[in-house]
Amino acid sequence: MSTAFPPRPSHADWKTLYRAAILEPDKSVVRQKVSKAEAAVLARGRELFYSGGTREETESLEEALYLLRAYRSAWENAEEVCGSR
Repeated sequence: MSTAFPPRPSHADWKTLYRAAILEPDKSVVRQKVSKAEAAVLARGRELFYSGGTREETESLEEALYLLRAYRSAWENAEEVCGSR
């Protein structure tokens, strides 16, 4: 008898989640996708911290997190401006 567990999400696919968030055309789901991508980037960063990783991936994670936060800030500011009209 085997116990079935749901597959553990791989944080190595952070690039896929990152691209999906940045390229999402539907404004109603952007916030959710950015949050999911940020979580995956941070989780992958923790994995690399404890297990070691390449400098290139570490730098890519830092850049992705910076860009996701900048993207979040940009659309939050746009919502404030558009909402105050």
